[in-house]
Amino acid sequence: MNIDLSRRGFLKLAGAGVAATSLGALGFGDAEAAEKAHVRAFKLASTTETRNTCTYCSVACGILIYSKGDVAAGEQATIVHIEGDADHPTNRGTLCPKGAALKDIVHSESRLTTPRIRRPGTDRFDEISWDEALDKIARALKDDRDANIVLKNDAGVPVNRWTSTGFLAASATTNETAWLTYKTVRAMGIAGLDNQARV
Repeated sequence: MNIDLSRRGFLKLAGAGVAATSLGALGFGDAEAAEKAHVRAFKLASTTETRNTCTYCSVACGILIYSKGDVAAGEQATIVHIEGDADHPTNRGTLCPKGAALKDIVHSESRLTTPRIRRPGTDRFDEISWDEALDKIARALKDDRDANIVLKNDAGVPVNRWTSTGFLAASATTNETAWLTYKTVRAMGIAGLDNQARV
């Protein structure tokens, strides 16, 4: 089938097509109404956004946590979505597979949410309060420091070295937190300080 179409006829036909498409795109057609009927409300519009750092490795990727429930009104906040923070300079919105699965880990039934202790002579872990756990840690540190601190070396020079305890810090922290951790550990005299990034 041959269509005899002049240049002028082609331009008229193309112009009419552009005009019809433009009118439809501006909302003068049924297509616009049909499209609006299929668009649902943004699912995160009614949530609270919280910026945080991924807990997995030493990269310290930024994440956005979305939760429902007003904590100020006494409601329990529930995490409904976690994604990479596009404004974070480390990951710029991307996450590794473990970071992308953070929401599943937060809601996992096997996730520990309270401290536990395995008492001598038993084969199970008992839950204890955070106050009791921190008191036990502080007592163990104090007893070990009192028993093992080296105040002076063989030449009589004050060294205040505590070599029987080490400290493993988190590398996924801010500079201010890292500085405070370093100063606290060194003030106690701990010589062995490291973190998982080994920086």
